[in-house]
Amino acid sequence: MSASKASKDATELTAASEGTVQLTDGGAGQPRHSFLSRLYTGTGAFEVVGRRRLWFGISGGIVAVALASIILRGFTFGIDFNGGTTVSMPAAGATGQVQTSQVSDVFRKAVGRDPESVVIVGNGASATVQIRSETLSNDQTAKLRNALFDAFGPKGTDGKPSRQAISDSAVSETWGDQITTKALIALVVFLALVGLYITVRYERYMTLAAIAAMFFDLTVTAGVYSLVGFEVTPATVIGLLTILGFSLYDTVIVFDKVEENTHGFQHTTRRTFAEQANLAINQTFMRSINTSLIGVLPVLALMVVAVWLLGVGTLKDLALVQLIGIMIGTYSSIFFATPLLVSLRERTELVRTHTRRVMRRRSAGAEPVEEAKATGDEAAADAAAPAASDKPAPSKPAPGARPVRPTGTRRPSGKRNAGRR
Repeated sequence: MSASKASKDATELTAASEGTVQLTDGGAGQPRHSFLSRLYTGTGAFEVVGRRRLWFGISGGIVAVALASIILRGFTFGIDFNGGTTVSMPAAGATGQVQTSQVSDVFRKAVGRDPESVVIVGNGASATVQIRSETLSNDQTAKLRNALFDAFGPKGTDGKPSRQAISDSAVSETWGDQITTKALIALVVFLALVGLYITVRYERYMTLAAIAAMFFDLTVTAGVYSLVGFEVTPATVIGLLTILGFSLYDTVIVFDKVEENTHGFQHTTRRTFAEQANLAINQTFMRSINTSLIGVLPVLALMVVAVWLLGVGTLKDLALVQLIGIMIGTYSSIFFATPLLVSLRERTELVRTHTRRVMRRRSAGAEPVEEAKATGDEAAADAAAPAASDKPAPSKPAPGARPVRPTGTRRPSGKRNAGRR
């Protein structure tokens, strides 16, 4: 193959895959559907695969910010991972509403050092004060509890000051290491099972794209936790595995449609592989959006109950990771996984050869008319137009264009021998 021919083929492939070839089926005067109508009908009006360089750039920027935050800021691990002592009590005491600064002063006088954190969780009568510190001895814990009761008089369930309203829990560093190891093992096993399933069900390119999308979700979610300072707890790990499953579910939905659209694509020159994949994304847009909305609503309700009503930290951690993961998983399944799949498949000779065939077919249909118009011969252009129209209609109509009924055809009447009279 000569250098000029190779250059021409490379140009054709780039033009086809990047969506630079604009095909219309009705001209500029055709009526167009609204945005919502195109979104629901899935006509292929939204160009995602053709602009995948843009989405790859955006995704790369998001990952870069997440990694920078993980490296520079690190994570705020909960007591279950680092070990330590946690003391909790109601925020409403005999002296009124407790302030975090007051609690820190009492802790400092009782123990002799500052606590790691003092936070008030929840609102109203259910608000609680949570004190976290390094591991305390039994004597230090007892001294701290007595000091807190003497200073604030926290009320029990009967509304009277009670020492039993103050609770404490301790976790050793060894236990924290075991929790971390088990969390990593669970993550590795999950990814291995996912890779095996997609390989058996679909193909290796879809497996690579799906696993890359899950690593994208994992990195971005971890980056958000690091950037905002959310505490990493066992509930966070549980929520993380949950959102990876959601991301996989959404990705498999799109991939299933891609497989359906591209089945036997090499035997037709109607659309390129990239155009078929882009059509699959459009056809599953509403399903992905509806699935995400249905998933987000109960998570928001869980956050309201956990944060504003009950003040339960475990529920809050679980809700936060799920909310972040659902949004990131929806983005990755549409704008990252499928464009990556197309990029991987276009490296194969089968897809490259098919794309060149589609481009040559389209060029052959357009050249006679274009040459006649370039010479200014209107008669030749009019004569070449019917010949070009005899070829199959372009496979990619104008975005949002309404289908036009062919002229000169009769609707079937349903009556027997109607055309013989």
